[in-house]
This record gives sequence, structure tokens and C-alpha cells, in this order.
Amino acid sequence: MLLHLPNVLDHAQIRAMRQALDQATWTDGRETVGPQGAKVKRNLQLPDASPLRAELGKIVLDALARQPLYHAATLPLRTLTPRFNRYEGGGQYGFHVDGAVMSLPGGEQLRSDISCTLFLAEPEEYDGGELIVSDTYGEHEVKLPAGDAILYPSSSLHRVAPVTRGARIAAFFWVQSLIQDDSKRRLLFELDAAIQTLTRTQADPQALLQLFGVYHNLLRQWAET
Repeated sequence: MLLHLPNVLDHAQIRAMRQALDQATWTDGRETVGPQGAKVKRNLQLPDASPLRAELGKIVLDALARQPLYHAATLPLRTLTPRFNRYEGGGQYGFHVDGAVMSLPGGEQLRSDISCTLFLAEPEEYDGGELIVSDTYGEHEVKLPAGDAILYPSSSLHRVAPVTRGARIAAFFWVQSLIQDDSKRRLLFELDAAIQTLTRTQADPQALLQLFGVYHNLLRQWAET
């Protein structure tokens, strides 16, 4: 499931982040991928140990915590602290699938169920740089306003098109969901959306109670903790 999350960050947050990132020291993005990824990855990233990464990553995660749509779609169990990347001068990332298991601080492991890209540059600031996600329905091009995010299954084949003008700047990270299976997670998301709509329209309380029970019993049956 691809899901667009609008207005995760406001203009003031984006402006402050961009000012900090414009003054940051960037490193070769191939440092955080394996041999296969390194063959097709050409970009820059904030170093993983950078204090700025931790500072800006917290802002991103705090903003997402205030987004009910994000929680409903991801049902997060573990989240990798966001990383930050920069594509310019022809930089790109060829088709790849994200690594299945990633290390968290303290020795914990994260299974990458959901990938998230949060755009920090406006579309008119750069040419190219589309996130292209391939699935059974074809290829989907994503290029969103600054402050907007896209969620998509980490199992998807995807790439970032070459940036031929300007710079594409973004945050990106992965989520391990309580629900590993994407199709089950989508069913729960759609059921939750229906419950929210029926609640707003003051539908029959007894029917709503039944639907609420179905949602939580499915969540109880499928969730991993």
C-alpha cells in the first residue's frame, strides 16, 4: 500500500531543517548499504553518528506521532531513527529492495516492513529525483511537496531517478509494524478508516461497537509484540 501523508512538517520546521542541512557535512551514501546497493547508489547522507541526524530525526518522529493517519497505516512496533540524504549532479539510486533486517541502538533488530520518505525540498527546486515504486500494478512516480511523506512496503522494488538540476533533500526511515503482512495491515487500515467515518456521521452505536470489536480482535489475532 502506498499512502501519501500531507503536511507532516510545517513551513517553519522545514525552513529550520534546511538551514541546518545546508551547513552540514555529508558523506557518501554507499556507506550504509551492502555490496549490491553500492553498485547502484549515488547520493550523499548525513553520517549515522551525526548529532544533527538525531536532532532532526526526533523532530520528524515527533511530528509523525501527531498524525493519526500515520499510526493507523503503520501500527508501529519499532522505528529506525530517520536518516537524511541529498541527491544532486546526476545522483540517483537504481532499482533495489531495502534490507530486510536493520540494527537499532542497544543491539535490537528491526524488520523493515514499511519504508517512509519525507520530502524536504519543493518539487520545483530540482529536476528528476522521483521516487519510483514498482508493484503488481506497474510503476508509481512520487514527487511530493516539502513536508509531505510517502509510505510504501519495504519489500517493493523501487528507485530514485537521477537529479539533473538542483538538489533533492529528504528524510527516510523504516518501520517494523505490529502487523508484518501488508495485506492484513491494509485491511485493518481500511476498517479503521470506515469506523472513523461512521463515527463522524453518527452511525448506529451498536453497529459501531461491533465493528470496533472486530478491528481489535483482528489486531489481537495478528499482532506481533
